[in-house]
Amino acid sequence: MGRYKIFIKPSAVREIERMAEEKQRQRIVARIEALSEEPRPSGCENPTGREQYRVRQGAYRIVYAIEDDRLVVYVVKVGHRSGPYR
Repeated sequence: MGRYKIFIKPSAVREIERMAEEKQRQRIVARIEALSEEPRPSGCENPTGREQYRVRQGAYRIVYAIEDDRLVVYVVKVGHRSGPYR
């Protein structure tokens, strides 16, 4: 399997930048980078029935889409567990 490219939506970048804790931001960025190696890690879910997946990082969720034919992962949303699906 090849290495996937990661594209992060500008709104998701803003969500990451607004997080108060620097350590939490670093953990989320590391988790997103890990998606380039394994876009469907254990624990990832497809909660909406759409072609989107989510992974947990502490109290935060990373919502993303995968294009296997182009080897691309699109990070759509990053947010606290109470609201990334709205």
